[in-house]
Amino acid sequence: MLQTLFFKFTAHPDSVYIFTQLGLEPWGRIGIGVMELVASILILISRTAWLGAGLSVGLMTGAIFSHLTRLGLVVNNDGGTLFMLAVVTLICSLVALFIHKSDIPFLNLKP
Repeated sequence: MLQTLFFKFTAHPDSVYIFTQLGLEPWGRIGIGVMELVASILILISRTAWLGAGLSVGLMTGAIFSHLTRLGLVVNNDGGTLFMLAVVTLICSLVALFIHKSDIPFLNLKP
């Protein structure tokens, strides 16, 4: 997620195109960028990794849904790279969420 923040925050033409297609330009681009930044920071902190991973799961589910319903798998001749990055990030976030499931306070999984 950190990799794509530069593009979102600098209004790269590809990022602007994507969020225009979704009807979310510019506030959706910036807002989702902020949420991705927050999720990335939370993942790096051991106590909040579960929260960052959960937020990442939600964000990447939304990204994948957008690709499948509005954008298509290939965006601006990227060969499907953005879609595959979203899938890989979703899988990694699910793994991180599983690893840190005992840290989730409202699940009471700690012995």
